[in-house]
Order: sequence, then C-alpha cells, then structure tokens
Amino acid sequence: MKIQEKYIKRCIQLAQNGLGTTYPNPMVGSVLVYKDKIIGEGWHRKAGEPHAEVIAINSVKDKSLLKKATIYVSLEPCSHYGKTPPCSDLIIASGIKKVVIGTMDPFAKVAGRGIKKLFEAGCEVTLGVLEAECEELNKRFFTFHQLKRPYIILKWAQSEDGFIAPLPPEINSKRKPIWITNNYSKQLVHKWRSEEQAILVGTNTAVADNPKLNTRLWNGPNPVRIVIDQHLRITKDSALFDGSIKTILICGNTKVNLDSIQLRQSNCELLVFETNDFEKEIAEQICQILYRQELQSVIIEGGTKTLQTFIEAGLWDEARVFTGRVQFKKGVEAPKLMGTLKSEEMIAGDQLKIYTHD
Repeated sequence: MKIQEKYIKRCIQLAQNGLGTTYPNPMVGSVLVYKDKIIGEGWHRKAGEPHAEVIAINSVKDKSLLKKATIYVSLEPCSHYGKTPPCSDLIIASGIKKVVIGTMDPFAKVAGRGIKKLFEAGCEVTLGVLEAECEELNKRFFTFHQLKRPYIILKWAQSEDGFIAPLPPEINSKRKPIWITNNYSKQLVHKWRSEEQAILVGTNTAVADNPKLNTRLWNGPNPVRIVIDQHLRITKDSALFDGSIKTILICGNTKVNLDSIQLRQSNCELLVFETNDFEKEIAEQICQILYRQELQSVIIEGGTKTLQTFIEAGLWDEARVFTGRVQFKKGVEAPKLMGTLKSEEMIAGDQLKIYTHD
C-alpha cells in the first residue's frame, strides 16, 4: 500500500498544476510505473485538451512496456465521450492490466462506470488509495456534483480591533477601498481569485469601493464577477461595467431592467431571484443561481452583511481571514464566524487564519 500511496501522491502533485484552469473538469494526475520506476506521467491542463491518462500514456517512449506497467490516477478514468474520448477505453486498448485509482468520480456520467468497464476488460483495479487526499484535491468538483452548489470560500480583512472598514464618510469619500493588509497579502488574494470560477460581493461593497474584482496582481484567469444588486444601484461608470470580464448582476426586482445594449457592451448579464424576495433564503437562492450557471466555486469578498448571510445559512466551506496592523476604533464590524481553525501564518506582519466549516 505504501508503494501505491507514493505514486498516488505524485498524481496529486501533478494534478495541482491545473488549479484554476481545468473547469468544469476536475484536476487529475496520472503516472505509469514499471519495475518501481515512473516511465510516463501527465496532468489535465484545460477542458477540451487531453486528459491526464492520455498524456501519461503518450509520454511513454517504449510502448511495449505498457502491458507490463501499472497506471496510477488520482480520479476514476472517464467512461463517456465528451470533448475527448473515454480514458478507460484508451487504458484497455493500450493493454494496461493494473490500474490504481485514488477515488471514484462523482460526476453522473462516470460514477463507477469507468471502473466497471476496466473490470469487465480484465483489468486488476485497486480503488481508494489516499482517497481523502484525492477528494480534497477536487473539493470544488465534488461539492458541485454532490451538494448541487458551488464550493464557497469566504474572505475578508479586518483591523486589529475587529472592523473591516471605518465608518462613513471616510469609506465613501473617494470610492476606493480602505486597505487593511499589505501588498504581499493583496497579491495572495489575487492568486486565490485566479483559482476560483467566480467572485461575489454585495451592493454596498460594489458602490463604496468600486472594485475591479480581477487578478491584476497575479498571472492567471479572471473569475466571473457576481454582484448582488437588488435595485440596480450600481452606476454605469462602475469598474464592474468595463466589459473586460463576464459579470452577473443578481437583481431582486423583475420590473427593473438595464438597457440591453448596455448589458451587451458591458459583458454583463442580469439574473433575477425566482422568489423576488431578498429577505428569504438569500444565500440558498444565490447558490441555486450559481449552480445553474455551472460555477463550481466562488470566493465571497464582502461586505459584512453578505458574508454574514452565508455564515448564518451554513453555506460556506472555507473562511480566509486576514488581520492587519491597523486600528479603526469604530467602524463596520467584521463577520462573526464559528469554524475549525485549519491553519495560521504571518505574511509580512499580516495574520492569516483559514477556517473550515465542519
């Protein structure tokens, strides 16, 4: 088992290279081993491109070794035709007889079918090696398919005395955010943004801070911007309407409409609460909207009311909380959270705590 764990760990390492680029597909890594030596390996880079198993098999120089080799893969090989052919078929066609899998794929079109196909072809299949670690690798993918909602990450920065912003008029004087953390923490946040499919803020944050919600401090994909704007208070000169990134406004009034030309020019889409009720199950309704948009993950960056809404609904998976060195004495209080402390570190003076919702 330890030998198998060694190679599944390598699969996980490879798969992590795809964080933020494989959506809607999961991250997958694969290695081929012959006589305790890796002879081929690969990881899935982007939807529509070859899967990890395909890259690993193609990377083997001496194809005659495939029939004697063992293939390791962090997630069950697919069994259906999507943008690429089934990986289970390729494994069988390549003559590989030993397959070690980290965890089963929860996607309905796979969900055991790939394993069944391998078994029926006479392959020796081992399932569940480092299963928890493999599920953690694809926690976004698993949450989306099993819970029918995106994986939800809460993020905020607070002062040493527990405020996320000073009181008006300071907060609105220049329509710019009041920075609590340092440049290193800011860059880390932009890296996080590049790893998630969507980023969400409430109306007050959008109006007061005029945020871009992009990854300008990191080289990576921009998330879809989601803004809760019940009465469409955000003005046309907002950075959210710059047209650079797909933006979704979640509105609570079906009678309110933005000009369709303005929406098209702004790369923006208007969605409406089905119940037209901003007082009832807000977080649940937003999760339903994001699920229908096929967004597997979202990082929620404010403000306190929006963050607290998801906390009180129990709809969150991680919380990433910075505490800077500034003090406001009074202001907008930070959200109140009960969770399990997963990690704690200092970033050039800023304290970062990461919590999980168990």
